[in-house]
Amino acid sequence: MAAELTRTLEGLGPLRPTRSGTADFPPIAKAYTSVSQVVRESGLLRRAPWFYSLVGSAIVLAFGGAVTGFILLGDSWFQLLIAGALGIIFTQTAFLAHEAAHRQILSTGPANDRLARWLSGAIGMSYSWWDSKHTRHHANPNKVGKDPDIEVDTISFIEEDAVEARGLRRAITKRQGWFFFPLLTLEGANLHLHSFKYLFSRGPVSGRWTELSIIAARFALILVPVFLLLPVGMAFAFVGVQLAVFGVYMGASFAPNHKGMPVIAHDAKLDFFSKQVRTSRNIRGGWWATWLMGGLNYQVEHHLFPSMARPHLARARAIVREHCRTLDVPYTETSLWRSYAIVIDYLNRVGLAARDPFDCPITAQYRRA
Repeated sequence: MAAELTRTLEGLGPLRPTRSGTADFPPIAKAYTSVSQVVRESGLLRRAPWFYSLVGSAIVLAFGGAVTGFILLGDSWFQLLIAGALGIIFTQTAFLAHEAAHRQILSTGPANDRLARWLSGAIGMSYSWWDSKHTRHHANPNKVGKDPDIEVDTISFIEEDAVEARGLRRAITKRQGWFFFPLLTLEGANLHLHSFKYLFSRGPVSGRWTELSIIAARFALILVPVFLLLPVGMAFAFVGVQLAVFGVYMGASFAPNHKGMPVIAHDAKLDFFSKQVRTSRNIRGGWWATWLMGGLNYQVEHHLFPSMARPHLARARAIVREHCRTLDVPYTETSLWRSYAIVIDYLNRVGLAARDPFDCPITAQYRRA
């Protein structure tokens, strides 16, 4: 059913999101070379230091305002507004960390890596963990067995994983589309947990102690004042709201980009251009969507040119759209609300596989295999 959804929603032809299927895409191996030449000649791969200076300054001012508000409000339930504001500020910081990791901000790779590590630590995340995961995602978006972003983690993104769900996860999977956004309230805590598990793992971790030190200092600076200056109940509510807003904002910004787009079989062979364009979805809206989503609204262009600075993505969109039109490659773009509806519908269809075999023929098929 997930395969039918990807065909009907995106009109991309006979694609089957299973481990055993194949994806049939047109042979356009030279498409990326052509479009990248136009982008390079247009000067869209240059840095934008002025832009990131303004964004960084705005985040620092916003954080200073939140701290000032926290001090002035004192013992008041209006502190939860400050907690929500911090969730938004941390998400905007995460966008900058993402861009630094892609080497969009500073002039050299090592400088960008250092900046990304500090910014990631400032929001309580391990840069080493996230960078490894995100690099694999960019190399093989929506590819079974290759993209960690479609691996099961409470939510199942392919029917085979939904079939194997048991216990509480099975109950959630049956209606996972409707549970998706409520579950995002836990995503902030989940990101912190994954970071700590990675940093305390036995294997080699680049910058382990630097990241642990930054993250420990970050939690101390946040949690100590909250629990010292607020009543215990209010302090826990403050932390809960901050984590919930952070998780929902992060998830709501990243989910529209690939969820509900074609899932590529593990043995399928695709050219780079087709792989990146056909599995990515842009969000319409212009400047406000770019600010809201940290440039992730131009997901097609970001996957084609990961090191492109945020201000240049809009111009790159026009170039990529024209190439897609010429090559007859579907270019997917929709509204933010429509993208959420697609994600919910897709996840619910995948979740059908977790139902009883009498209710869902997909479940019966995999159980007989």
